[in-house]
Amino acid sequence: MAIHQGVNQNMMFGLPIMERIRASGGPGIEPRWTSSSKDGVGTSLSGHSKVWFTVSHGIVNEIYYPRIDTANLRDHQFLVSDKGFFSEERRDTFHKTEMIDENTPAFKITNTCKSGNYSIEKIVFTDPDSDVLIESVTFKNLKKLNLKVYSLLAPHINNSGYGNSAWVGDYKGHTMVFAKKDSIFMASCFNIKCRKISCGYSGINDGWQDIRKNGEMTFNFSECDDGNIAITSELEIPQNGKFDFYIGYGTSPEEAALKVLVSMESDSQLILQKYGNEWKDYMESLKIDEKLSKKFRLYKRSIIVLKCHQAKGQFPGAIIASLSIPWGNTKGDNDIGGYHLIWPRDMVEAAESLLIAGDRDGALSAFKFLMATQEGDGHWFQNLWLDGNSYWNGIQMDETAFPIILAYRLFSQGIIGKSDALITMLRKAVRYIILNGPATDQDRWEEDGGITPFTISVEITGLVCAGKLFEAFGLKREANLAVSFADYINSRIDGSLYVMNTNISNKSSVEGYYMRITGRNSTHSSNGSEPVSIKNRPVEHSQFTAADLICVDAPAMVRFGIRSAKDVKIMNTIKVIDDTLLTQTRSGPVWHRYNHDGYGEHPDGSAFDGTGIGRGWPLLVGERGHYEIANGNFEEAQKLLSSMEKMTSPGGLIPEQIWDSDDIPKRGLFNGKPSGSAMPLVWAHGEYIKLCHSIMDGKISDQLDFVYNRYVGSKVEAHINYWNMRYQTGRIKKGDILRIVLGEAAKIHFTFDQWVSAKDVEVSQFDTNLFFSDFETESEKSSVSFIFTIFWENGKKWQGENFTIVLE
Repeated sequence: MAIHQGVNQNMMFGLPIMERIRASGGPGIEPRWTSSSKDGVGTSLSGHSKVWFTVSHGIVNEIYYPRIDTANLRDHQFLVSDKGFFSEERRDTFHKTEMIDENTPAFKITNTCKSGNYSIEKIVFTDPDSDVLIESVTFKNLKKLNLKVYSLLAPHINNSGYGNSAWVGDYKGHTMVFAKKDSIFMASCFNIKCRKISCGYSGINDGWQDIRKNGEMTFNFSECDDGNIAITSELEIPQNGKFDFYIGYGTSPEEAALKVLVSMESDSQLILQKYGNEWKDYMESLKIDEKLSKKFRLYKRSIIVLKCHQAKGQFPGAIIASLSIPWGNTKGDNDIGGYHLIWPRDMVEAAESLLIAGDRDGALSAFKFLMATQEGDGHWFQNLWLDGNSYWNGIQMDETAFPIILAYRLFSQGIIGKSDALITMLRKAVRYIILNGPATDQDRWEEDGGITPFTISVEITGLVCAGKLFEAFGLKREANLAVSFADYINSRIDGSLYVMNTNISNKSSVEGYYMRITGRNSTHSSNGSEPVSIKNRPVEHSQFTAADLICVDAPAMVRFGIRSAKDVKIMNTIKVIDDTLLTQTRSGPVWHRYNHDGYGEHPDGSAFDGTGIGRGWPLLVGERGHYEIANGNFEEAQKLLSSMEKMTSPGGLIPEQIWDSDDIPKRGLFNGKPSGSAMPLVWAHGEYIKLCHSIMDGKISDQLDFVYNRYVGSKVEAHINYWNMRYQTGRIKKGDILRIVLGEAAKIHFTFDQWVSAKDVEVSQFDTNLFFSDFETESEKSSVSFIFTIFWENGKKWQGENFTIVLE
């Protein structure tokens, strides 16, 4: 068994090969990932198979192993040549990609040469019993030419294009090609003869360069080390044109090769049948209402997309945002995360969608993963790898509230019950929100910090859900605290976010609107003058005031039951949103995130590179559909859902963004169709599922009656005003209670009479790392302010500044 680099071998399936030759010219050109515009995503449902894959442009173009967040292949395609003829499967054929049936993410791909010389049909799937991807291929020589067929394989192992090594080796009498980086090994093999195999450096001496220049394969490098590599094989196509290709992964070359060999010695059609039966059983277990699957053509497809993005094996339950890298063909090793990471917000949205579709186990495993990855202080990372380590370190408050909402949904359906672990998770999350909210370091668009309509809506809903859970567990004190903070921040929404008599409101002929975001302490009567810097625009064009910015986020207050769809301020904001952010496309209406957004392609269609122009999001079409349901306009909601369906790829995948300008065919950009951003976007498919159910049920699936009844029905008012170190209330109504909450033991030194007299009070410990004291203002009729400072017990030191709260 000769599988290691540098070991001579004399025969390759009975064909003599040259003495081992190592390729020179490394490390090759700078690596790039492939297009993010996928036509399909797939994986086995078996925990024995830790391989995920994507297809687009007629080829397999990413494989993930052993975790769903770890890419190991850029792409695999076939090249075809004849005298004076060169054809690349990805670029030079017409593609048709379809699932083999409505329940199974195995893909039948038909690629027809644009010159009419050949066609390639293949079915792509994975072995449920192993870490092996299989392509069952049929090659047809349509004009009976003297065509030569080659395989071009580009490993990008362990999320990296550089640092890969490859070599030709023998395993138990079978010639295989191996590749590795770090502790991940790949083995690949055909079940037909290979005339030649060469391992070269991309852009220097790879097979594409060789065959395009010379008309045939002339390189014969048996190994290449530490670079951006490509592996080329010349195939001896059998008379019937049928053959199989196998790619396997393992922790050693032997393990990867053995997995390939076991799969190869099995009947690939039986493997495919087992793969399909797993998916059929899963879909049947959901007991999908036939009305849903017939009325909404992407309903089943969306469930499959979500399930394909859920981890298994070592980290079950985790759901990543997308098996893609936005504008991946312009991204290299400096962007190892892409979207194959976990965003707690996106993950909860997906888990809720699985739950509503009937996958109780999938939703439960997602929640268990979230419980395990909560940080000690109660928050979740902005995004993270499967092992719980952070990728980016931003703080988004909605991502701390969303898991609480998921916990309530699971509890209310009897999927989870009272437990010490659940109570601990809730206490930590609520404590974090009270000590740090409602302002967020980043909004849901991951850019700016302050008060935002979407984040505050999720926080309120999460806190009220926590109150319901605490109450069910007999923890009345905790319940009252969570709900009182929710009431307080609800009472501050209009003062913080609603602005009147601006250029934008005047242009739309309305009195005012909810702004996209305001400063952290804009707690009472913001006039929109706070500066906001948009990070995805050129620096010289990035500065605005809060009043300059309108966003699609305000309708979230309706979705979550914080405000009525008929609320005048909401209707005014909808008018401004449509005047400012709505674009009509050939696929239907689409909304931008906010005005002056720079996250999208440039006007010429070139990729986002830190700046650009924000494009329309199909996700936001679904969100608008939910608003229309709240408004009683079910016909419009159905139209919007149909628009979402039209905005997909040929494979029925919903993108993050669509191109909403004139067509640019040379860049593959067409009005109303996917742009180069992430596709599929799991969040968008989850939104589609929710909108389907909302239309069928006649009510918003996300809206909880007890939240709506509290804030729209009963219009509960808050009489406890909160102050924390990150959200420093500047004004309260005289007669209300002021509650100062701190994260550690301290003494409050305060005065109601401008320091003519002063008092001290120690904050009371409510919970671990949560202390507060209440101050009555009812008896202070003559006072105009409450002034205080803090003495920290742990460090035995004063805060060094005074804080003033005006009493009105």
